Amino acid sequence: MRFWWSWDMNDEYIPINTCFDVQSGFAFPSTSFVESGIPIVRMSDLKVGKLRFENAKYVSESWLHIASPFILKCGDFLLGMSGSLSNYAVVTEDDEPALLNQRVGRLKQRDKNADYEYVCYWLKSSVYARYADIQGEGAAQKNISSKQIGQFQYRDISPEKQKKISLILNSIEFAIEKTEALIHKYQQIKAGLMHDLFTRGLTTDGKLRPSREQAPELYQETSIGWIPWEWETEQLANLLAPVANNIRSGPFGSALLKAELVEEGIPFLGIDNIHVEKFVSVFRRFVSKRKFSELGKYAVRPRDVVITIMGTVGRCAVVPNYLGNALSSKHLWTMTFNQEKVVPELRCRQLNYAEWVKAWFRKQTQGGIMDAIQSKTLKTLWLPIPPQHEQKRIFNRYNAISSRIQNERDNLGKLKKQKSGLMHDLLTGKVLVTIDQAETAHV
Repeated sequence: MRFWWSWDMNDEYIPINTCFDVQSGFAFPSTSFVESGIPIVRMSDLKVGKLRFENAKYVSESWLHIASPFILKCGDFLLGMSGSLSNYAVVTEDDEPALLNQRVGRLKQRDKNADYEYVCYWLKSSVYARYADIQGEGAAQKNISSKQIGQFQYRDISPEKQKKISLILNSIEFAIEKTEALIHKYQQIKAGLMHDLFTRGLTTDGKLRPSREQAPELYQETSIGWIPWEWETEQLANLLAPVANNIRSGPFGSALLKAELVEEGIPFLGIDNIHVEKFVSVFRRFVSKRKFSELGKYAVRPRDVVITIMGTVGRCAVVPNYLGNALSSKHLWTMTFNQEKVVPELRCRQLNYAEWVKAWFRKQTQGGIMDAIQSKTLKTLWLPIPPQHEQKRIFNRYNAISSRIQNERDNLGKLKKQKSGLMHDLLTGKVLVTIDQAETAHV
């Protein structure tokens, strides 16, 4: 039987079970779980190609003997068999020792002439994702069996060509991992730098002030902690621009009915647009120009600071200059700051990360779970305010590291797109690989 992805192709397609087995995991009894020990790999531990034991379950070391056929080894390819069927992970040395739990499959090689990584790339592909999705249709939770995975067909080409395709795709994956590591490194640098900038600031020559431990005479104690002598503290309300509706939430109730939303028009913002230090320009709700004019007091302005007050409370982002007309919503507080006093992006950073901000929000909710933010809570929040010239120096540093991170993120997006397209083309034969004599001898 030929599957849809091999129609009209002259290459031979064979099922995975020709050269490989798919082993399903062991059903470890919950009564055997312990606080720490050997992790058992469950569906929830498979995270975009890697194992993440964030909420892991553990069993005692005795299970390494009891369930020895299910001990995982470095390089094992694991794939989901319930729920997210296209999810997968590769076991690394750092993951060992670990055991294979039920509803997670492991690809095991029988034929040594077949290239293990080549078949793994097929199981990572959009072709397999579609196949698995079809196999799991009709159930409340999608499931796929070892037998069904084994019946998935892949293009059977020479071992030399399989190896070459694996090497090409490996090189792109290595570049992706290297870029991800670089982003993580820069994010850590940024976090440390911003902490120092918001507590020590910059001198006129662009250097960090000595710390309070090094030069206590340079600092003053305030209600929000120690800050440089040159800085002041102000409540947020006193930092807002002298314009109408400088802090607003809404519209509410009959001011905007669900039936008045339109397919296309002026964006109506929600919590899905506001992430931590990131404005997401993907819009799902719109209002007409006429409705926007009626609700003009809820319009956002360039560089407004917006914070979520429903759902995931407390996420904060800045409205980008390119946005144009858009309407705020009742799930957000939108603030227009006086830019002669403060830099909005720096206030946004403080609202997202500053410990004294988090402490203030907790205090206003009497230590409970914060399910909303009142306007009074925001307006009475105290913030440290460096002189304007120092704020600009801090903002330049902030921009430099933020731009570097964004450039790497853009590069990462391009690499992932390149990998996706090239993987499909190489695997299906749309782009052919050639093998010279030297490569044949090496393989």
